[in-house]
Amino acid sequence: MACTEDPLVDIEELVSTEERLEKTSVVPKVRRRREREGVVADSIIPGTQKVFVKTWGCSHNTSDSEYMAGLLASHGYEIVDAPAEAHLWLLNSCTVKSPAEDHFRNMLLEAKESDKAVVLAGCVPQGAPRQSYLQNLSVVGVQQIDRVVEVVEESLKGHVVRLLGQRKVDGRKAGGARLDLPKIRKNALIEIIPINTGCLNQCTYCKTKHARGELGSYPPEEIVERAKQALREGVKELWLTSEDTGAYGRDLGFTLPQLLWKLVDVIPEGCRMRLGMTNPPYILEHLEEMAAILSHPRVYKFLHVPVQSGSDAVLADMRREYTRDDFVRVVEFLRERVPGIHVATDVICGFPTESEEDFAETVQLVRRVGFSTLFINQFYPRPGTPAARMAPVDAREKKRRTKLMAELFRAYLPYQDRVGRRYRVLVTERAQEAGYLVGHNESYEQVLVGEQDGLLGGEVEVEVVETGKFFMKGRVVVATGEASLVGHGLLASWLAPSRGEPCPSTWTCRRGVVCCSLLALLVALLMSRCWALSA
Repeated sequence: MACTEDPLVDIEELVSTEERLEKTSVVPKVRRRREREGVVADSIIPGTQKVFVKTWGCSHNTSDSEYMAGLLASHGYEIVDAPAEAHLWLLNSCTVKSPAEDHFRNMLLEAKESDKAVVLAGCVPQGAPRQSYLQNLSVVGVQQIDRVVEVVEESLKGHVVRLLGQRKVDGRKAGGARLDLPKIRKNALIEIIPINTGCLNQCTYCKTKHARGELGSYPPEEIVERAKQALREGVKELWLTSEDTGAYGRDLGFTLPQLLWKLVDVIPEGCRMRLGMTNPPYILEHLEEMAAILSHPRVYKFLHVPVQSGSDAVLADMRREYTRDDFVRVVEFLRERVPGIHVATDVICGFPTESEEDFAETVQLVRRVGFSTLFINQFYPRPGTPAARMAPVDAREKKRRTKLMAELFRAYLPYQDRVGRRYRVLVTERAQEAGYLVGHNESYEQVLVGEQDGLLGGEVEVEVVETGKFFMKGRVVVATGEASLVGHGLLASWLAPSRGEPCPSTWTCRRGVVCCSLLALLVALLMSRCWALSA
């Protein structure tokens, strides 16, 4: 993840197919639409076209797009980065904020003007499929992503197909499409695993509930098997995602800590797991176990717990089902039991019933806790939600409060005392800043390191030499795991796989098939012996 100077984002944005499934009871509604110029339905050969995939929103959406791209690629379609090259645009939308939906709508208009075939996905068409600008367009629902190939094939023929049904297993809502489908990962080193969909809450401002619905959890054995599969494929970081990870398993008679312990058992040395967002009511029930899990060396000491407001009155109007003191208890308990834990949160500025006094309470909470990661959102009324029917706060006042909160957040520097400290960092991405890679320490704090061949996918020990508001820059001191080859120059370049590829335990390199872990160990022992003899 690249360094960002913008606190007004959502953490899930930093964000980043096997054989076709048998049809379920959901029957696609197919109707013919006006043939696009030059397109004759009978002349379409499925699996020979190019598809552009665009994603908005959370990591759950990102995972859905990765699955859909993998399914399409497995059926012969070419996934392209340039929209102009594509025959069809697959637009995976987000309904959390108005600006995200506005961007989605604008891109849809652009596709129409460019005479591109379009398939819509995500929470916007799922939550409000009858909106006028969505008519006469194909839709693949959030629980039907495994049927994207069918929808794309029919859309390229000029037909309209809408699959919006909900999946059920033994009468209860299921998590969604199978987890063992093929993927094209946005980052080959990071596997995003949806553990459940929907939630148990009824927040008055939330539109996502209309799309994702009630809680539906995946069985733990399916999640663990997906994790094992991803790790075998060379993934180094597991992200668990959902609309509320803390609610996981309540529909199955299972708990989040039980799932996490099962996952920890299969994560090897050199890999780590990051937990997704959880709301305070559910984490409160498992504080002791969560503290133990977050202290595990292969789990990031990181938790995203949205508070949304520091006022109990506003929290009640939002139907958040916890109080300010509940949230503070979570933070203080975890900080005491898990030294160095990184707690991220969200606040909404300008909720309809938020008074100046309510806003002051939120400011006081932010000052008291001192979040190193704070996501600040100006309130946007989402159509169909109870909050949209409430009398709004003046638009200029909402902007003023949002600006004040952003200024408060920028006023303190969480990393200013870190120069000279050393951290063990897992390197997983290239930074936007040229010449740097992005890694994270055990607290999931961003550390930039100078780019070197072979460093991606490995762990290194770094010494912090510079800090900023949102990052640290480190100098590599000791390389470990696959990255230990980096310091040996020619040997590293001779052995390394193609740049940017994950390093599995065995790969075919330019000199044959080698086991990198064993080879690294042998090289280290040999060089240590040589140095000892020369001394």
